[in-house]
Amino acid sequence: MIRFGMVNYINTAPIYEIWKEQVHRPDWPVTEAPPARLNQLLAAGELDLGFVSCYEYAARPEQYRIMADLSISATGPVGSVFLFSAIPPEHLDGKQVLMTGQSDTSVWLLRIILEDFFAVRPEYIRGEIFAPRCPEEKPAALLAIGDEALRLVTEPDSSYPFRIDLAEFWHQKTGLPFVFSVCAVREEFLARAEDGARELHQTLLSCRDRGQKLLTEISKRAARRIPMDSTACLRYLQAMEYDLGLKKVQALEKFFSRLIHHRAASEEALPLKIFP
Repeated sequence: MIRFGMVNYINTAPIYEIWKEQVHRPDWPVTEAPPARLNQLLAAGELDLGFVSCYEYAARPEQYRIMADLSISATGPVGSVFLFSAIPPEHLDGKQVLMTGQSDTSVWLLRIILEDFFAVRPEYIRGEIFAPRCPEEKPAALLAIGDEALRLVTEPDSSYPFRIDLAEFWHQKTGLPFVFSVCAVREEFLARAEDGARELHQTLLSCRDRGQKLLTEISKRAARRIPMDSTACLRYLQAMEYDLGLKKVQALEKFFSRLIHHRAASEEALPLKIFP
């Protein structure tokens, strides 16, 4: 048995919709959850492999290897990881920034952008983006990701007129893509079931390649989950990238270097360990 974790956002649809159609393996049970929950399950050994925040690998690199040529990433705007702010970001010093609890990678990307590029240190709080609040309780800015961010883009909140796509900002400053999620496999699982891991890896690559050819149909299915216009959903999915080529590897190395500088990651995160 291989216990596999899949992010439950629509940005995985080009892989996961094909998986659901074609892969019928009771010995490969799938857990669907936000990245932060999958991080917890993989770290605890309750999953054997799966898509997790790239931060999870950086925090515990001794436990994992990264599966080759798989990621959830973007070169330029990603469209689903945003800072929404009531004031210009350079004025957020000391102000409250509400951050989603669903992805540690996006949380640290935001912190690096605000602290390293804007030179501000807000008060970070974690919580539910759509929790009801009185006007005087509203934070100065929000970090929203995934389907929550898509909802805010589709139905904008006029009290947050400033908007930064974090992947686009990273690309502008570094010239590199940003890798939000990798497919990580536990080292102890590889030690006893490398052939199974290799088979599942090849299945994921096959699903990804077929899904890329069927984006128009997949976007129609995925759009209903937000809900959003299927044409807008297609544009969003076309901006997503699912490989882990050289530029993506360099992007991970750059991000992990900054995490290490912030003492938010293990120095063993570099160099990367990639399977196979």
